[in-house]
Amino acid sequence: MNPEIEDIARLTDSYFVKTKKTVERFGDRNATYAVFMRRPVIFTPKLMVDWLNAVAEARGTEFDIELNYEEGDWVGAGEPLVYITGALTHLVDLETLYLQKLGAAAVAAYNAYTMCVDLPNVAFLAFDARHCAGTEMAELMAYAASVGSNAAKKEVGAKGFIGNSVDATAHYFGNEKGLGSMPHALIGYAGSTVRAAEMLFETYPDQDLIVLVDYFGQEVTDAIEVCRRFPELAEAGKLAFRIDTHGGRYVEGLDPAKSYAVLERHNPGAIRRYRSEAELRYMVGTGVSAAAIYHMRESLDEAGFANTKIVASSGFGPAKCKVMAETAAPVDIIGTGSYLPENWHETFATADIIAYDGAPKVKVGREFLLRRPHP
Repeated sequence: MNPEIEDIARLTDSYFVKTKKTVERFGDRNATYAVFMRRPVIFTPKLMVDWLNAVAEARGTEFDIELNYEEGDWVGAGEPLVYITGALTHLVDLETLYLQKLGAAAVAAYNAYTMCVDLPNVAFLAFDARHCAGTEMAELMAYAASVGSNAAKKEVGAKGFIGNSVDATAHYFGNEKGLGSMPHALIGYAGSTVRAAEMLFETYPDQDLIVLVDYFGQEVTDAIEVCRRFPELAEAGKLAFRIDTHGGRYVEGLDPAKSYAVLERHNPGAIRRYRSEAELRYMVGTGVSAAAIYHMRESLDEAGFANTKIVASSGFGPAKCKVMAETAAPVDIIGTGSYLPENWHETFATADIIAYDGAPKVKVGREFLLRRPHP
């Protein structure tokens, strides 16, 4: 994901390149940068630091990189995350590129952390790769999910993210390969959900079977048919069903009244606690609602397949996960790409020089970035 050293001038903001040339002409100075963000984040420094060290080595110089927090720490808005000190001629043209490696990852890690803390008994799969703007962003987001997940594991013992969908970044989750179920394309190709399950199992007989069940709008019917086709897997807990029903319809067997009824049966107080229309939709609306998950669990249990698992996907970001936690929806795994930052302006990391040759100097209004004396 790192640009070649010779490409830095082409990829960075031109005014930094002009400044570099000017400083080279009039004399170098040592500079200290403070890097911060304007919202709370989970600290994700590794990719930025690794890149800065690689550039320093290539240029035959050294940067003093002072991390003010540990990876995975919660950091408040405006707090200096890191101080970077080095020759201005070598640092000034790097700002654009190292900030790109920090801001979005720190916000994504915060979102992943929040989701894992809210649902500590649910495992997560990172399905964000298709939503990323290229492979560099995909690596940033995989790294971010792993950092946020590890922070939640440390704080509340959460299951967290157990993997992602891409081999190239699976190592961030301690895996060699990406994880997942099947795409809708395979079911369309196979002609039926059961046949798609058979094909996948024949191809990968040693793996647990995760079957997508919303292609034909028969989530419950198709799930039970697959269970009857693979009763041993169902009994052994090696069979899971992924609900990815879009927001244009209800899961098979539900409508507004039945959605309220199923939630009332399993968590009667939940429906009285919603605070917005969005939360109500997550509870009893179309698509993959809390009621839909309860309905699937109830249907599988009544058919005698209580050991099967439910995987939910479709729009599972922090807000939806919080509703699932409040309703105690019986979901085993959540597939999500929605931990990616939604408000992109919140991902903007900023760097300001706070000292030249060790003497404090910063633009007016940014004095909060200056080093504070240790108590």
